[in-house]
Amino acid sequence: MKLYINPNQYINTEQFVDLSLPIIDGEESARAFGINGASIKPLQFGDFIGEVNSGGAVNCFDVTFNPHGNGTHTECVGHISKEHHKVYQAINEYIFEVAVISITPAIVNGDFVLMAHDIIAAYNLISSNSKPKAIAIRTLPNDIIKKTYTYSGANPPYIDSEALQWMCTNNILHILTDLPSVDREYDDGKLSGHHAFWNYPLHPRLNATITELIYIPNEVTDGIYMMNLQVSPFVSDAAPSRPLLFTIEQEHK
Repeated sequence: MKLYINPNQYINTEQFVDLSLPIIDGEESARAFGINGASIKPLQFGDFIGEVNSGGAVNCFDVTFNPHGNGTHTECVGHISKEHHKVYQAINEYIFEVAVISITPAIVNGDFVLMAHDIIAAYNLISSNSKPKAIAIRTLPNDIIKKTYTYSGANPPYIDSEALQWMCTNNILHILTDLPSVDREYDDGKLSGHHAFWNYPLHPRLNATITELIYIPNEVTDGIYMMNLQVSPFVSDAAPSRPLLFTIEQEHK
């Protein structure tokens, strides 16, 4: 189906790229911060077992996981605030323009860092005619191992806090990354990038979100797209999410 975003442009709702990494039972999914793999087990009580293959009438599974370390997730300012903000309340618009950019980290004091000047230059290069309020960053190299990698203790790349401050200043509401965090894995609890992006505690941006552990396939070129960011309505600071990317098509008359 065609969904028009203006009289001359539309997206095909049946054609999209799913940027999410699923939550999988066991240790085979991407995870970080020492968090165990998710557990998906059939419910059992009394004579009831929630698995058809084990003799049950239905499949009914208990799922145990942590959204911050198992698969793609979206978080709101409640991740770092004393106030208990809920992620499902942070998104006011579920279809919006997004700039997809690819960045090669620089080496800074032994760390791999996505630098502010590289992010700003890549964004400005593809958004001269429009200024999307969302950025999706593909870190280079873009090996498919990202889909199952265990980042715990690996000091993975992170985003320069100056870049996240620039996003805040320029009203970028949604940042999506294939990294496990926008901040350094161990930074003594500063989380300077999170604080800069959400402008916390000075004037918290309650409608801004960070989505981590996505995967942007290599066949997706840098450019402007439409995104549908689907977030589970968890009453929590973070929840599993499914960002869907749509190519903007031109209407030919």
